[in-house]
Amino acid sequence: MSPPPSPAPADEARPIDTGERLVLLDVLRGFALGGVFVSNVFTWFTGRAFLPRAQTQAALETGPWWDRLAVQGVAALVTGRFITLFSFLFGLGFSVQLLRAEARGASIVPLYTRRLGVLFLIGAVHLLGVWYGDILTTYASVGLLLLLFRGRSDKELLVWAALLILVIPIGVTTGMQWLSGPEPAAGTEAARVLKEQSAANQAQRLDTFQHGSYPDVVRAHARFFFGEFVGRLPPMLCALFGRFLLGFLAGRRRLFHEVSRHLPFFRSLLRWSLVVGALGTIATLWAQYLIRQKLLDSQGLSQYYLRPVRQLGELGLAAFYASGVVLLFQREAWQRRLRVLAPVGRMALTNYLCQSVLGLLMYYGFGLGLMGRVGPVASIALTLAVFAVQVALSHAWLARFRFGPAEWLWRSLTYGKAQPFRQDKGVVAPSP
Repeated sequence: MSPPPSPAPADEARPIDTGERLVLLDVLRGFALGGVFVSNVFTWFTGRAFLPRAQTQAALETGPWWDRLAVQGVAALVTGRFITLFSFLFGLGFSVQLLRAEARGASIVPLYTRRLGVLFLIGAVHLLGVWYGDILTTYASVGLLLLLFRGRSDKELLVWAALLILVIPIGVTTGMQWLSGPEPAAGTEAARVLKEQSAANQAQRLDTFQHGSYPDVVRAHARFFFGEFVGRLPPMLCALFGRFLLGFLAGRRRLFHEVSRHLPFFRSLLRWSLVVGALGTIATLWAQYLIRQKLLDSQGLSQYYLRPVRQLGELGLAAFYASGVVLLFQREAWQRRLRVLAPVGRMALTNYLCQSVLGLLMYYGFGLGLMGRVGPVASIALTLAVFAVQVALSHAWLARFRFGPAEWLWRSLTYGKAQPFRQDKGVVAPSP
């Protein structure tokens, strides 16, 4: 029998052992990933984002009531809410790494930069070879900025988060519009030509997704990302970093490490986040209705208050979901149910990448070609069914292996050597 491995020196960077993981964070991460999957499929993989607004509206008006309800439900409860929670958890993960580094008396900078560098490379492959909606490159790039806020006080973190989420994106959007010059006035020939050209580009892109080969789709993805999508990123990146800071603050305050000490906070957060989230969501949906009825100009002064109001709705409901899961997790019966999601959270990177691949294979023309052929309710049901399979497979995988395949690759490249992969024989894997 070989002797047990010697413990790593206190100041040596090492991966987090499975026994050190916070199960609650894995549950939250799995919960958030399921919502992100629903949002991505519903908005992007089904092709809804590329259809003319008049066409989607007409389809809803003539379709069954349950599809109309599904569209409103996703807009109110899913879109932006789960990615907000997922981003928050990324910032919280940084705080966990920082606390561990400080406990060893070591600097987090070398390990953290290597970790994000590897994540960026994985994301770049995902972005260029699979799907333009990649978040990994964005998380890796923006995540580096967290290093600049290590020494900030809690109050400073909170102020910066509020500015980045609610205020700075407005200034960034205004600056981008000023640099690009004024848009043609509505009703002019130039505006008509611009609108027709945009509609033609959308139609061509959708046709490629529905009927093109894989190389055709990769080229179309690249043109869309670098030609249009990347221009939308700057204000989004500000809000994203604000969510990172909130997660970092929560981790530093050990809100999720010592839940029993912070139960009054989570109970208060549950109530107030629901109020803020509901008000922000209702106001946003009402404004969007007025815009569709041409009673409100989306390019006028409304954009200056719509963005922060929408962010409040997303942030409020994300906080409501998180605090609700935390409080339910304190009850034994609910804890057993929620722990089912923990393996998905432990394999979040692998499952996220698989979701993109499955989205392509299910909806694009070189796969099953479901894009444009399934209604809102059917697409949600299919997505949840696929996610349920991911849950089952994650349980089966972690019964045999320490990490998901993508997590193992990420760790091995970060630490410069292959990490142990299989579970030790005769050792029962820790409960998820």
